[in-house]
Amino acid sequence: MSFTTNIKNEILNIEYPQTELIAELSAIINIDAKIDKETFSLYTENIGVSRRIYKLIKSLFNQKIEITTEQINRLNKNYMVNILVKDKNYKILKSLSILDDNNKRKYIPEEYIIDGLEEKKAYLRGAFLICGSVNDPKTSRYHLEFIIDNKKIADFINKLLNELNFKSKVLKREKHYMVYLKESERISDFIKLLNAYNSLFYYEDIRIYRDHKNMTNRLNNCEQANIDKIVFSSNEQLENIKKLKEIYDFDLLDDKIKEICVYKEKYPESSMGELANIISIETGTTITKSGINHRFRKIKEMVSKKINL
Repeated sequence: MSFTTNIKNEILNIEYPQTELIAELSAIINIDAKIDKETFSLYTENIGVSRRIYKLIKSLFNQKIEITTEQINRLNKNYMVNILVKDKNYKILKSLSILDDNNKRKYIPEEYIIDGLEEKKAYLRGAFLICGSVNDPKTSRYHLEFIIDNKKIADFINKLLNELNFKSKVLKREKHYMVYLKESERISDFIKLLNAYNSLFYYEDIRIYRDHKNMTNRLNNCEQANIDKIVFSSNEQLENIKKLKEIYDFDLLDDKIKEICVYKEKYPESSMGELANIISIETGTTITKSGINHRFRKIKEMVSKKINL
């Protein structure tokens, strides 16, 4: 069973007040319904969602409903469920703000459908039930989307999401529009909005694990980069010391320059910080990492000056 199906099944087991159920059903029908003169119908592959739609229409409007199923994948035993409403369909559609008083199609519901925060959440819940999906957090990317045929509805869903600070976007696809979220924290917040807490805990466990793993990899990469930098710098220092001895009479050099050369050749794999500690301990004279760096720069300048003459 997919992660999306788990979330939807969890939502379907929660009871909500009637005002929220009206907003939820309005979203479902607005997005998915095929409206004719005498009827409207909805199609879904999710049996649980089809039962939810049946229950909502029956309980809110005491309406007669016809349900048929069609097998669309024999191997996986997937079915497409068709929900057909014939009688009093105009009354239902007007009540849900799908049609106006002149029986013309509306795509943006009236304010009374979503006049409160909980109603807005319910509308988004209905949208998710009928056309939403979320990638399992175990996959390589975080992604939540709504696939919607009508641009006005897609823009409205996007507007609702952004009113609740989800920072969603709309993308035009071939024959539909995709409203989507990419940020893992926003997706987590949306699952929380749906009250799907078991799915939320699963999502957060995986997300925390992945974030920790990514952080560990970044630290390891950073550590390796520092090691590579130290090795490169150390090799360059040893090469400059070698050239210095070839160009100059080593015995006539400044004592501080001779000292750093001797200790670097004695401890060739040491970093400048480590070299500073060794020299400070063995000579009894404190020298800092900055002082070590200054001496190596001086050696490099001496070598470069002679080579460039």
